[in-house]
Amino acid sequence: MDLPAVGDTDDTAAAIARRVRLERENRRWSLAELAERSGVSKAMISKVERCEASPTATVLGRLSGAFGLPLSVLLALAERAEERLLRRDRQPVWCDPDTGYVRRAVSPQNGGHLELLEVTLPAGVRVPYPASAFAFQHQQIWVLSGRLDFTEGGRAQVLEQGDCLQLGAPSDCVFYNPGPEPVQYVVALTRR
Repeated sequence: MDLPAVGDTDDTAAAIARRVRLERENRRWSLAELAERSGVSKAMISKVERCEASPTATVLGRLSGAFGLPLSVLLALAERAEERLLRRDRQPVWCDPDTGYVRRAVSPQNGGHLELLEVTLPAGVRVPYPASAFAFQHQQIWVLSGRLDFTEGGRAQVLEQGDCLQLGAPSDCVFYNPGPEPVQYVVALTRR
């Protein structure tokens, strides 16, 4: 038995409709492909995306499962879809306790296509990442200040203030600050 429809207002239903369509389009899936992956009919998915039907909890559960997202995450993304401004004092900041590497999530957390990260890498710090960290995203690195030595799959690049590098196919990478001062850079990410 299906549970009652999620959301009491037209705004909630519209936000869910936009989020379902965005998740499907981000993955470049057709309606048929999402239907096959979720077990929800193409007709129902189409009605949900056009806000002609309010999805039940079961339908949302199947769709979120197909997207590889917990239902709570899918709903949270839908609820935050209208949050287009994220003030600096509300941007999540993480600091690596071992290296002092600081990562600020600059972009509003509404599941948009582009994500911006501001990174401060202290002097003398080297941060390696495996290729798997880059498998599902395209990235560019834009240096705001200082010097960044960046190695991508064995190819070394020296990036200085104002330089911007588009990363290639996923490979092991190393971010290194050889200078006496912190280097600050922006990482721009989009999903593959």
